[in-house]
Amino acid sequence: MPPPRPRIWSAALLATGLLLSGCANPSVGSADDDPKAPVTLKFWHGWSEPGEVKALDESIERFEKLHRNIHVETTGNVNDATVNQALRAGGDKAPDVVSSFTTNNVGQYCDSGMWADLDPFLAKSGIDKRKVFPRTLLGYTQYEGTQCALPLLADAFGLYYNKDAFAEAGIERPPRTMSEFREVAAKLTERDGDRIERAGFMPNFRLYQNSPDRMFAQWGPRYFDAHGKARLSEDPRTGQFFRTMRKLSDAQGGYQALERLRQSFGDEMSKQSGFMTGKLAMHLDGEWRGLMLKEAEPGFDWGVAPFPVPDDQADTYGRGYLTGTVAGIAHSSRHQNAAWELLKFLTTDTEQVVSFANAIHNVPSTKAALNSPRLDADPSFRTFLRIARNPHSQALPPSTTGGQYVTALQDFAYSVEAGRVPDLDAGLRALDRQIDADTLQAQE
Repeated sequence: MPPPRPRIWSAALLATGLLLSGCANPSVGSADDDPKAPVTLKFWHGWSEPGEVKALDESIERFEKLHRNIHVETTGNVNDATVNQALRAGGDKAPDVVSSFTTNNVGQYCDSGMWADLDPFLAKSGIDKRKVFPRTLLGYTQYEGTQCALPLLADAFGLYYNKDAFAEAGIERPPRTMSEFREVAAKLTERDGDRIERAGFMPNFRLYQNSPDRMFAQWGPRYFDAHGKARLSEDPRTGQFFRTMRKLSDAQGGYQALERLRQSFGDEMSKQSGFMTGKLAMHLDGEWRGLMLKEAEPGFDWGVAPFPVPDDQADTYGRGYLTGTVAGIAHSSRHQNAAWELLKFLTTDTEQVVSFANAIHNVPSTKAALNSPRLDADPSFRTFLRIARNPHSQALPPSTTGGQYVTALQDFAYSVEAGRVPDLDAGLRALDRQIDADTLQAQE
């Protein structure tokens, strides 16, 4: 995957587009085409950075050497809204193979039928998906029994920390539990009067990758019950999460003081970002950040560790939030068997997955690739591989509303941290009602 980018396109807009287009009955493609016949496939993806595009082009070249009859035309830097607009229109200009950075939208792709069911293709190729893909990654590529996507590399999130700051503060290792996290963060915080000069860790949800769902994953939450109803208010871990974040904030001077510091940071991708300038001693981020730090040479020694876990779940330490790129076949494609050959190569061929992962510094998305000796041996990268393999690591569950429930959680979290939710339990019940109403509207 590319360096950090928004993973939630406008879920409401996407849902509206699917409903208005009548995507419950998309145009039917062809699954009986001859995959050995000469054909040109259109593959649309979201990668845009030169190094990423180069790595993907090299992947396509390897595929075309194996399949001389298939030519692949790639179009990059394409977002979900553009892909779905093309799939709704159909015709010769629509893509055959599509990818998305937004795992939250898989529920919509599967439920609408816009992306083809891949189980028949997997069965025809003799591929046991449960043996090939890690359970968590497989979970976010299907919805209610429909496997309409497959993982195409993954992201794992962990804790980057300033080793020099740790040494100066006499801290020997990264924190593993939330109580240790609070103590270490407070010890690393530097103030000038009421102004914070350096935060040990900034829990503010608007900071870079600090989307609340990413940190909430350390609690192992369940968003929905067996009937698809939101149950955040029923899970005591939800309240624990928000109260822990508040305590973490208060231990360093409070939300307003931290927010003033956040507003002094430069762009996340620049050398003026909070961690790069030493204004953050610890920082939540994905595996791609390690490569960027090496290239930027920030002037301090740094390390990576799993993000801390709740004290009463200390045995799950090593877990983390997982997400990734997903890929599928357009239901309207007239070349689905040929498209499957491309998708199968990109997602299940061990050598291809390892080469692509090494090239763009992302986590491999198959069990075999995760255990390959050819993987980048860099210690920081290996930390994220262990997070990806941890059985307690968690991804967001798919929903027919896409990422709309995550957006609702984010908006609620902004209000909580700013002190605008006087009764947390009542607020969570209202959040559940909102999520359920959004789901019902999407299903009507």
